[in-house]
Amino acid sequence: MNIVLVGYRGTGKTAVAELLAADLGLQVVHLDAEIERKAGKPIPRIVDEIGWSGFRDLEQEIVRAFAAMDGLIIDCGGGVVEREVNFDVLRSAGTVIWLKASTDTIVRRIAGDDQRPSLTGTKSFTEEVDEVLARRTPLYQRLAHFQIDTDERTIAEAATAIRQAIET
Repeated sequence: MNIVLVGYRGTGKTAVAELLAADLGLQVVHLDAEIERKAGKPIPRIVDEIGWSGFRDLEQEIVRAFAAMDGLIIDCGGGVVEREVNFDVLRSAGTVIWLKASTDTIVRRIAGDDQRPSLTGTKSFTEEVDEVLARRTPLYQRLAHFQIDTDERTIAEAATAIRQAIET
């Protein structure tokens, strides 16, 4: 069995994945890091060189590879929901948990992150988060078995909520 974490960046996926892995004795896999490892370059450079479509192709390949394994906490990149083909693969890989947060919380948490290229190209950071989050929210809802709001939760509280959700 796997636990699959999805949600926009800044919702706590990576930190929660690390804590859950330690608590449950599972291995954590950060899909964005695996994409960078496979490509041999950081995500902004991947996107510059092959575009978002090429990046999504790499992501889809990595999703399939790790979803076929067992005993993992899979920390997905925020845009994994951009490809419908990933839905069945991830849902069949384990329990999908959507970590969600408001635009204000996300902006506060990731304002200094320069490791991700713009998703819209022309909007302010807050406008971009708001627009992309609005588009992806119904996708996260459709993909997830459970959702955990992280706006007012610590990492430990979010991990506890996930453990409670998967034990029911």
